[in-house]
Amino acid sequence: MLISIIAALFSVSCEDKKKASEVKIEISKVDANADTISSNVKNTIISKVYPKISNENAIEFLTTYGDNNPETKVLITTYIGIIELELFDDAPLHRANFIYLVKQGYFNETFFYRVVPNFIIQGGNSDLRSTSKKRASLGSYIVPAELDNGRKHRMGSVSGAKTYRKNPDKNSVPFEFFIFLGPQTSTVHLNGSYTVFGQVTKGISVVKEIANLPRDTGDWPLQNVYINAKVIE
Repeated sequence: MLISIIAALFSVSCEDKKKASEVKIEISKVDANADTISSNVKNTIISKVYPKISNENAIEFLTTYGDNNPETKVLITTYIGIIELELFDDAPLHRANFIYLVKQGYFNETFFYRVVPNFIIQGGNSDLRSTSKKRASLGSYIVPAELDNGRKHRMGSVSGAKTYRKNPDKNSVPFEFFIFLGPQTSTVHLNGSYTVFGQVTKGISVVKEIANLPRDTGDWPLQNVYINAKVIE
C-alpha cells in the first residue's frame, strides 16, 4: 500500500506543470480513513495530489472529484448518537465537496455549534485552532448555489450554510452545513436561498436531541457536540 502511495506521489510530482484536470484523482491512495498511513505522509500526499481549492478552480476541481468519487452516504457520529446522511446527485458540486471534506478528515473534531429547537442544527465549525488550520490547508472558496434541483427544505434536509444571509448569489460556504428540523412554515426564507444537497436517512431522533441541548444566548451548546464523519457508501 505504502509503496503504491509513494509511487503515486512521485508520479504526481512529475506532473506539476500540467493542469489540475490532467491529474487523475485516485482517492484510494490518499483516503483520510486509511489507518495504515501516518498523518504526516497523508498530508504530504494530499497536498501533492490535490491543489488548494480557490474560487478560480473550485468548479473544475469538484466536478472532476465528483466524477471519481461517486459515494452518497455519510455516517456522522456524536456522543448523542449516530446520524446517517444520503447526499443527492442533483447537487453534484455540494455532494462532491462534502465527500471530499469527509475523506480529508475535515469534519472530525468540528462541532454542531449552533442548535435551535424545532428549526436547525448547524455543524462544521469550532473554536479549536485545528479547524482554522484545516481550512487554510484546504483552500479558500465558495460552492456555487445549486437551486435548479427544485428541492425544498423538509424534516431532515441537509443544506449548505452561507457566510452571510444577504448573499445575492446564494452560494454556500464549503465547510459548514445545517440539518433542518422545523415546520414547513419556517422554510419561507430557506427555500430557493440555500442549496439542499442531502437528507437524514437514520438518526433524526439524534438530530432532535442535539437541537434541544442547553445552549447559550448565541445558540452554542453548553457542551460541545463533536463530529466524527466517514463515508460509508
